[in-house]
Amino acid sequence: MSLSEVEGVVGAPWARPLAGTLDQLVVESDVLADNPLGDPARRPLYVYRPPGVELDHPKPLPTVHVIQGFTGQLDMWLSHSAFEPNMIERLDAMFAARACPDAIVVFVDAWTSRGGSQFINSASIGRYLDYLCDEVVPFVDDRYPTLASRDHRGLAGKSSGGYGAMVVPMLRGDVFGALASHAGDALFECCYAPTFPEVARALRDHFEGSYEVFFERLAGADHFDYGRYGASFEMYGYACAYSPDLNQPGAALLPFDVTTGRLNDDVWALWLEHDPVRMAHHHADVLRSMHRIYLDAGKNDEYFLDLGAQAFARELSKIGA
Repeated sequence: MSLSEVEGVVGAPWARPLAGTLDQLVVESDVLADNPLGDPARRPLYVYRPPGVELDHPKPLPTVHVIQGFTGQLDMWLSHSAFEPNMIERLDAMFAARACPDAIVVFVDAWTSRGGSQFINSASIGRYLDYLCDEVVPFVDDRYPTLASRDHRGLAGKSSGGYGAMVVPMLRGDVFGALASHAGDALFECCYAPTFPEVARALRDHFEGSYEVFFERLAGADHFDYGRYGASFEMYGYACAYSPDLNQPGAALLPFDVTTGRLNDDVWALWLEHDPVRMAHHHADVLRSMHRIYLDAGKNDEYFLDLGAQAFARELSKIGA
């Protein structure tokens, strides 16, 4: 018996050939250059075209921009399991079956060394809102057959991506005219605050009550136990987005005392300014102008994001969106 090399690709479960086309691009950002964390300005960008849609397609199409959860990277959309297609394969099958109208689907990376960006501009992280709206969107519109207007452009995401899907259209209503948020971070007193005591304990018991020690040990570790210390990592990342330390680039003000877990009211107020539930009435005109708003979350979500979705939906009803 012998092993021989053959031409072609393997099939499921390792790969399912796409009927459409996935362009895996690398782009260089101007607005992310010299960001406070020193993270790469060179980023992956995936653009999916349905079957039969070439770059010179005669009919311009709407676009859907997809943003990922905290610590998410674009290649996670390609992760395989033994018995299920990955996200890209599911999307491709849907378009191939004509289960939805053709559209260009753009997968956007906003990873940072703090785990994510929440897709907003931050003095501690960088200008990821501007990266998405002022660089990625026009880049795609210049190179693909798109309907280049907010009325034909949607934003979708899950978890932190779901947060971005709610917040980015409020902040940049000129760019996106529809949104879909899947278990997006909202109602901060439910999704974030209950974790503060857990983080305070972890810092006290394992990191000398100090985030400085936490990150020193993380940098020197061969393995990071995310299941055990992930909440501590995430909370600092959120703080970098919502309450950056303006006197120390790359650092954050914490909404709780690391010794006691008690709320720091002034910093917590900064966080609440970024809560989609509380932002809604400040951006009522933009939200009323949205062509579609879709929200969902699991009823047993461990961060109570089902309640966040319901609270955001209630605010939308109040303003007539």
